[in-house]
Amino acid sequence: MNLMNVIALAIALAMDATVVSAGAGATGRSMGLRATFRLSFHFGLFQFLMPVIGWFLGSTIDQYITAVDHWIAFGLLAAIGGHMIRNGLSGDEAQKPGDPSRGWTLILLAIATSIDALAVGFSLAMVDVDIWYPAVMIGVITAGMSVLGLHLGRRLGDRFGSRMEVAGGVILILVGGRILVSHLVV
Repeated sequence: MNLMNVIALAIALAMDATVVSAGAGATGRSMGLRATFRLSFHFGLFQFLMPVIGWFLGSTIDQYITAVDHWIAFGLLAAIGGHMIRNGLSGDEAQKPGDPSRGWTLILLAIATSIDALAVGFSLAMVDVDIWYPAVMIGVITAGMSVLGLHLGRRLGDRFGSRMEVAGGVILILVGGRILVSHLVV
């Protein structure tokens, strides 16, 4: 697999994490260098780990995972997106959750945005491609694009307020829907 193919693959896989990062930034609760590091690190780490896991599992359980992976990703993103929409519409700051770059929300977002990378790992194992170089590139590019998405989301959130949290929730649901439809239509 040549460098350009690896970069194109990494950018394609990083798009979901970038959009989710923008949504997290728009909430106005993922502020500062620590939040930026946590979000980009976790998204990059999960995007690195999932192809490696998929590659090692290879074709042994591929048929079982690919049957439900899109439903899992959709469910996680829809639940988190629905929660963001509800919070954005409530207007009650005391009821709004904390930083989405912390705790279980961060882990669930990282898993949901990296499930496609698991399938890529399966595919690379089937065509006998060494996984380490592509996995590192996928992780690094995802981390960098997550930082960019987070900063863009913050700027939009500053400008448009809680409407951006609603928009971020809608975007998460749409990303989940895109994952679901892309697997059902194929």
